[in-house]
Amino acid sequence: MKLVRYGAAGREKPGLIDSQGTLRDLSSLLPPGSGGLHLPALGLAGLARLRRLDATALPRVRGTPRLGVPFTGISKFVGIGLNYRDHAAEAGLPVPSEPIIFMKATTSISGPNDPIEMPPDAQKVDWEVELGVVIGKTAKNVSEAGALAHVAGYCVVNDVSERAWQMERGGTWDKGKGFDTFGPIGPWLVTADEVPDPQALAMWLDVNDQARQRGNTATMVFGVAALVSYVSRCMTLLPGDVIATGTPPGVAMGMKPQPQYLKAGDVVTLGIDGLGAQRQALVQE
Repeated sequence: MKLVRYGAAGREKPGLIDSQGTLRDLSSLLPPGSGGLHLPALGLAGLARLRRLDATALPRVRGTPRLGVPFTGISKFVGIGLNYRDHAAEAGLPVPSEPIIFMKATTSISGPNDPIEMPPDAQKVDWEVELGVVIGKTAKNVSEAGALAHVAGYCVVNDVSERAWQMERGGTWDKGKGFDTFGPIGPWLVTADEVPDPQALAMWLDVNDQARQRGNTATMVFGVAALVSYVSRCMTLLPGDVIATGTPPGVAMGMKPQPQYLKAGDVVTLGIDGLGAQRQALVQE
């Protein structure tokens, strides 16, 4: 099942994408508020009820409305650093022996096709296509064997980063990761039943139609189950929380001989097999 929220920012309605790729409206079947797809309220049981619906009986949505973040209720946006060996190599950093955890501000979250706003003093804005893992059931100290039972589904994330703030100004990575609009999520929340193996997903990212990233979740240092288990030992994960699981090689920071960071007017497109695609234009804040 592919769940979405569509409409103007702040006034999104819940919907789903049927097997023919048609957007269907879910408004009449979900409580009002938060666009209807509020994961802390729905949980895994609510998602299971939605999966039993006859999608063809739902109202068809005409046109091509804006897509927002496909669900609400995100209390934590957790990032994982250097989780692909070849990305660590291009960054000139060692492969971690344990997952590197940082936090992206929830105010960085934006829709999958909304503009990326460059901060006034931005120097090194970079891209990172990532698999997002969406929690569906409270997870605290869960085992790796039982970790995937806590996952509601998966989505595309662009972990936009300002490298000067992240790497050159002291403190933690969070500063360069948390600017407004630096966390596009979507277009869909694809429920876990449609992703039998999250470690077999091809991923890509282009800048101005030029190939930049090509990778596969098979090459993660720490897989999805290991990450959910590990993070749940550091903090309680709640329904709606998102873990961005790291990026494959091909980011601007690793380009030789000279990095080519994003600038106003650039267009970034990215996607993951079965999870949809995003498109963002860079604009000056």
